[in-house]
Amino acid sequence: MSDDEREEKELDLTSPEVVTKYKSAAEILNKALQLVLSECKPKAKIVDICEKGDSFITEQTGNMYKNVKKKIERGIAFPTCISVNNTVCHFSPLASDEIVLEGGDMVKIDMGCHIDGFIALVAHTHVIQDGAITGRQADVIAAANTAAEVALRLVRPGKKNKDVTEAIQKVAGAYDCKIVEGVLSHQLKQFVIDGNKVVLNVSNSDTRVDDAEFEENEVYAIDIVASTGDGKPKLLDERQTTIYKRAVDKSYHLKMKASRFIFSDISQKFPIMPFTARALEEKRARLGLVECVNHGLLQPYPVLHEKPGDYVAHIKFTVLLMPNGSDRITSHSLQALEPTKTIDDPEIKAWLALGTKTKKKGGGKKKKGKKDNKAEGLTEAEPMDTTLNGAAPSQE
Repeated sequence: MSDDEREEKELDLTSPEVVTKYKSAAEILNKALQLVLSECKPKAKIVDICEKGDSFITEQTGNMYKNVKKKIERGIAFPTCISVNNTVCHFSPLASDEIVLEGGDMVKIDMGCHIDGFIALVAHTHVIQDGAITGRQADVIAAANTAAEVALRLVRPGKKNKDVTEAIQKVAGAYDCKIVEGVLSHQLKQFVIDGNKVVLNVSNSDTRVDDAEFEENEVYAIDIVASTGDGKPKLLDERQTTIYKRAVDKSYHLKMKASRFIFSDISQKFPIMPFTARALEEKRARLGLVECVNHGLLQPYPVLHEKPGDYVAHIKFTVLLMPNGSDRITSHSLQALEPTKTIDDPEIKAWLALGTKTKKKGGGKKKKGKKDNKAEGLTEAEPMDTTLNGAAPSQE
């Protein structure tokens, strides 16, 4: 097979090697999330925690596929972000930043890892306190988590993306919360973090996506962000933006020397995946990034905010649509939740009662026992117990 033919043949989950790479990336990512969570303490500097998360992923992926003939790209697929309280997403500050965590902060961790371009993504919400989470903080975490649990059961072959959009909004409403606008769940492909098939979290007149049907052997990053506010976050300060992705289909002759230097550096180090400006020379980066963004060479991931006093929760997981059902490969168990609301809606209860595995005839049970136990934190998702008021069954 020529290189061209190999490029045309898209690698998917029909290849056991591809499944292994997804699960290996997920195993590293679940451990990285555990590490980052253990560092989220009062007075810890956010930038230090972000750097620990990124370093762990770089180190662990670097230990894999060392002795293969053809170089295999591997490492960070999305830089570690720690967004606190009403900050919605993408907060991954520069090295000079002094912001620290405080007791009671609601912390959203968002990160990604890839091996040979096969991407695992995760986001998790944690409150810096001992004991159960109560009140509106519990409501919003339960809303995001229950919506994610419903999405896990509806993202399956034969279902449509719009079915998921309607369901997650209904779940958030049951907790008197809003799903945050502008967040998309994307199909993942090799070296593609934002595939064309998407699930829109909130349908409105401003944002349209093509209708799509889920198919076997696809991979998705299901991304749910819920808020106690109005769910319409704002960009407050462009200078907070530190995460970018190269727009591979754009070209422009940059005028400034600093811009050319930075763009050359980015093209070499981060040709495809999102990266943090921390990984660039800070003084030159500040100057050069502006021109690169203004001319469309880089896609920024802005830091968005709800209003002060609002709480925002973020749950993201990666799911493989395998022939025997859905396999959620990234996740972490939640703290105990005591929300002020409970799920009474029969339709939501029916969604949560769905399993995620396809029962195969003849000999299927035996195979189930052989399930891949290597990746930490993975379980087969059973019908969710709605008496938990939105706290997921432990997945540790």
